[in-house]
Amino acid sequence: MLIKLSRSSECKASEITPEGIYLSRRTLLGGSLAGLALGALPSMARAAETSRYADVEAGRAPGWFSEKLAATRWQAVTVQGETITPFKDATHYNNFYEFGPDKGDPAAKGDSLKTEPWSVVVDGEVGKPGCYALEDFVKPYQLEERIYRLRCVEAWSMVIPWLGFPLAQLLKQVEPTSKARYVRFETLKDPEHMPGQRSGFALIDWPYREGLRLDEAMHPLAILAVGMYGRELPNQNGAPLRLVVPWKYGFKSIKSIVRISLVTEQPGTTWEGLAPDEYGFYANVNPTVDHPRWSQARERRLPSGLFSPNVRETQMFNGYADEVASLYTGLDLRKNY
Repeated sequence: MLIKLSRSSECKASEITPEGIYLSRRTLLGGSLAGLALGALPSMARAAETSRYADVEAGRAPGWFSEKLAATRWQAVTVQGETITPFKDATHYNNFYEFGPDKGDPAAKGDSLKTEPWSVVVDGEVGKPGCYALEDFVKPYQLEERIYRLRCVEAWSMVIPWLGFPLAQLLKQVEPTSKARYVRFETLKDPEHMPGQRSGFALIDWPYREGLRLDEAMHPLAILAVGMYGRELPNQNGAPLRLVVPWKYGFKSIKSIVRISLVTEQPGTTWEGLAPDEYGFYANVNPTVDHPRWSQARERRLPSGLFSPNVRETQMFNGYADEVASLYTGLDLRKNY
């Protein structure tokens, strides 16, 4: 069960001293969930005991995490011929406007973010509201590795191995009331350590906000991630806690979460509020519905270059249609983009 801090739900991250995120039980997906990861069961090959991902750079992971990695046998994975995006590309080509508008800004400036201690407020239409230390979110759950496609609304894509747990497990623990219809998420607002929040870029009204219908949030593909590539999340990728919703455009997978609210009405979201003609609430990957300024029919898989653009056809729901299309039966996806 989750352990709630004995204080107001309006607690601050600075008030909590966590013992660390517990990642002692990492397992690869088996059976049907492994099939959900990229649409087919992955082919496995035993690898050396050192590290599953040879291109993962030496990081500043805490000792407990390094010890768990050293004690774990990892497996190399290829799925349907799709290559996992190199770690450097996945961590140095990012949209995280809290650190600036350029793709390299999050990696260059993300070290300023303080991720320990960290807490998350859960409130709204739940039976167990409160302020929870991050380790209390993670400790009860068996972490799973999910290898998912990530499709940006800007028409580039990656394939990333995440470490996390189903969002549905957390929501069940906090007991949504019968009035709950949507889940609202909020990113940390900390202009001192997130320099992009001190600028007037895009007239963003910080903090960054996102939302899902409750049935979308309860879908087994939606996860809360605390790691990637067999290590803790880098700051530029949304440390220490981010949402991953692989059938939606990447901006729905909100980073550095500090608040999760169960609400009755569809919540306002950041990009929808800024440009509703360009970014809708649903944001499902859909090659038949173009962005007003570019086509969504094709995507550029990273890494790519001038002479090797690595362009491919975009798949409906980013390739997860068999799993999630039923969520939108009867919904006009052109109107509800």
